[in-house]
Amino acid sequence: MTDHVSALTVAAVLVAALGTVAVGAYGGRGSRSTSDFLVASRSIGPTWNAAAIAGEYLSAASFLGVAGLVAKHGADALWYPIGFTAGYLSLLLFVSAPLRRSGAYTVPDFAEFRLASTRARKAAMIVVIGICVLYLVPQLQGAGLTLNILLHVPPWVGATATGLLVIVNVVGAGMRSVTFAQAIQYWLKLTAVAIPALVLATVFVNNPQDLGEPLPPRVTSATTISVDTEVQVTVTDPTGVRVTGTVDDRDVTDARLAVGQHVLARDARIELDAGAATPVVSNAPQTGESWMSSGGGLGGGHPLFQVLSLIIATFLGAMGLPHVLVRFYTNPDGRAARRTALSVIAALSVFYLFPMVLGVLARAWVPQVLATGTADAAVLLLPSAATGGILAIGLSALIAAGAMAAFLATSSGLLVSIAGVMSTDLMPAGVRSFRICALIGGVVPIAIALSAGSLELSRSVGLVFAVSASTLCPLLVLGIWWRGLTAAGAVAGLAVGAAMSAVAVACSVAGVFHGDGWLAVLAGYPAAVTVPLAFATMVFVSLATRSRIPAGTANAFARMHVPERLGLGVERTP
Repeated sequence: MTDHVSALTVAAVLVAALGTVAVGAYGGRGSRSTSDFLVASRSIGPTWNAAAIAGEYLSAASFLGVAGLVAKHGADALWYPIGFTAGYLSLLLFVSAPLRRSGAYTVPDFAEFRLASTRARKAAMIVVIGICVLYLVPQLQGAGLTLNILLHVPPWVGATATGLLVIVNVVGAGMRSVTFAQAIQYWLKLTAVAIPALVLATVFVNNPQDLGEPLPPRVTSATTISVDTEVQVTVTDPTGVRVTGTVDDRDVTDARLAVGQHVLARDARIELDAGAATPVVSNAPQTGESWMSSGGGLGGGHPLFQVLSLIIATFLGAMGLPHVLVRFYTNPDGRAARRTALSVIAALSVFYLFPMVLGVLARAWVPQVLATGTADAAVLLLPSAATGGILAIGLSALIAAGAMAAFLATSSGLLVSIAGVMSTDLMPAGVRSFRICALIGGVVPIAIALSAGSLELSRSVGLVFAVSASTLCPLLVLGIWWRGLTAAGAVAGLAVGAAMSAVAVACSVAGVFHGDGWLAVLAGYPAAVTVPLAFATMVFVSLATRSRIPAGTANAFARMHVPERLGLGVERTP
């Protein structure tokens, strides 16, 4: 059976990967100009563009991470898919149409257009590159995890192979190539998550289990759990539970865990006999009832602050994601940009129903993920745990194809943003510069992904949203809606927001703070502090430098807010 599973899964992964390259090559045929590579010559209609945006936006965090967090944290984890979707409502209301009317090619281009400052442009460029690299790294790490679980290849192989495929696709024809591939990948991902969710939900209805029963859940067959990151677990029933690796700073081999809390180092291995109770991560809900109730947060102390900070990060972070914003430059006009944003909300709303279902089912069928620091593997393990035979093989292969599409689609959009910014700000504009920057911008995140530590995918992406909400979101909102913004204020706000949120990301990945204290919570969920601080910095510094408001501010506002039919808009050239 294993050979058949591997063969079909390999075929599914290869079809998704090679199909992406083939579709991209077909869609990008005829791409010659810089405009083709950067914004597909602004010729993508709302329907096709919305599918492409949803395709690149639904990353590894959406396909795998949401289900894992729901399985582990329950009701409060639902704020992730809600926030990821609602962020587009903010983008629709405040950013999409004015940004498109500005005629900009990139966010740094918008900063220069609005503030008449090369210094503001360079500051925005640094932030854009930083956000894209931070977002790319968990995508590549997720690819390594997925291919390791499904194909048993080392994680570095999956991360490297995925990164190289993305580079090939982007270098080939830029935005025009990526757009066609991402639009098709949205429908592939929707199919790959909807069919398993519906099938497994049907199986669950026919064989219901009580999800509200007290923890710990028990495995039905002998199970081995690999710990990929340091984690503290709680053991309530040690019968049939053995561990090999570093436990509580001691190296042990096939040792039994005593009742209580234990810290397991990375690469530890837990062996569970059939019927054994699963150790549960200490910061996860410890009863089924608390898992189904809201208000418990996402692990650690100060749960209400966690949820509030997560809402701020996800609701405002989408407004500053470079690979999302660049999509609105490809629309023919501002009206089309608004229609695109509205269509994306509908597409995301449909998609996110299914990872939530899979997260609930994972609680019942793959409780072993509750013993690890990351629960991203839940979706990958579900088919074989809940079903058998050809059905399990087919569902696993479908999920594998969808996961690969998620990694490739999001990574491609991020790399286009990196290459677009670098090629227009650091090199002479042109197709050759774009391709060189795409190569450089793809290789560096691969190296970081292979050497850096990892968090759960949705947690990692949530931190990137916090960085985005603390930097580019204030720049765009104030730049579009407040005439008083100055270049000095924008640069100061970008610097403060980027520095504060970047420190939080570094502390979270490095595991600097432990326990339930405020420092640990602020490092994991910084947006409630960093976003208001960034906005306040931009406002106060702008008021202090109000004499430096650009002379062309009135004209810039007219171009952003007056409908195109009045003829005030002028397309900028790269």
